[in-house]
Amino acid sequence: MDTTLTAARAEALRDRYRSQLPERLQELTGPVEGDVDLPLHIVWSGRTSYSLDRPKSRMTLYRTVLAEGLREDLVTLLHHRLLAEQWPVLRRLISPYIREVWEDAFPELLRTAPADTTAA
Repeated sequence: MDTTLTAARAEALRDRYRSQLPERLQELTGPVEGDVDLPLHIVWSGRTSYSLDRPKSRMTLYRTVLAEGLREDLVTLLHHRLLAEQWPVLRRLISPYIREVWEDAFPELLRTAPADTTAA
């Protein structure tokens, strides 16, 4: 594959994710417990309901919303504390483009990651 095309595609993805970012992590004021049902524009097939009280379910919800959510979805479905708590593991489960954009915008997320995972 042409490296110019690959670089352009990667930058387009980064731009897409940058455009969805809140200005501050504290804008993420979503629920911290209970069940969350995702709208069809985020998850159009398969599982649509997630329990924030179950760690694996919560991780899947956050992974899905980070990848497919709009800015409004991010601020209403994600919570800044839960995102920071999950970041050391979550950062390994999401696209490298999403990870780069979020860590560049919010370096405090890196402070939640163990030192040996920052290169992952």
